[in-house]
Amino acid sequence: MRPGLARGAIELRQSLTGPDLVGHLLWPVVTLVALALLQHRDLGAGQSLGAYALPGVVGMFVALGMLLDVQYLSADREDGTVLRARAVPGGITGYLVGKLVTVSGTVGLYVGVVVAGGALLIDGVDLRSVDWVTFTWVLLLGLVATQSLGLVLGALVRSPRSAGYVSLPVVGLIAISGIFVPLTALAAGWQAVAQVFPVYWLGLGMRAAFLPDAAAVAELGGSWRPLETAAVLGAWALVGVVLAPVVLRRMARKESGSSVAARRDRALQRVG
Repeated sequence: MRPGLARGAIELRQSLTGPDLVGHLLWPVVTLVALALLQHRDLGAGQSLGAYALPGVVGMFVALGMLLDVQYLSADREDGTVLRARAVPGGITGYLVGKLVTVSGTVGLYVGVVVAGGALLIDGVDLRSVDWVTFTWVLLLGLVATQSLGLVLGALVRSPRSAGYVSLPVVGLIAISGIFVPLTALAAGWQAVAQVFPVYWLGLGMRAAFLPDAAAVAELGGSWRPLETAAVLGAWALVGVVLAPVVLRRMARKESGSSVAARRDRALQRVG
């Protein structure tokens, strides 16, 4: 466990310095600028787009952490990092702990930039009125749910190129999850689909933390549904925590020098 924590801290420090930092900051900053430009658009019921969407955007960036897990794991399988970790006693556990530390820290950066930037740029966002208890438990449950699922998906993806395809359904899911407009504005079928997955509940939980109780009138059922939020996020977290070790152990057993070499050859052929 301790080597994994140290490895994760080193990787996080490396990823948050130099050119990589610019890449990490790009999407939170671009999203904030877009919200600031559109913040006064009226959504009805006294809600502006900026104040309504900011909490959902926080949840969105937590959910996007699963794509980082997929990208890191697929790249490390291709270059032999996972195989080298397997050769060391406890190496796979340390590797996974390190990746969770790296991704959690990166997601924390995203969330910090969005929250701090939103307080400065968007009217109606007051950090003094935020329910930080709700924010904390939604964030922690969301991290466990999305990152464990990200590791499962990463173990199933065969190459970094294939990892890019995973982003398509995730982005589609975000689009129907009520991040930028209330879910009540969508058709009933899309509402049902969105409520199956954790992205919607992350956004709803964050809105419950950031927005006044009166704003819940725009939500399904006219309430924040905290019990349902905890239940769905908790269920996804449990599924991910149970599945991830099984899938990852199976993936690690299949790693070999020949499989790494074959993936490298395919990567070189694509470049060539």
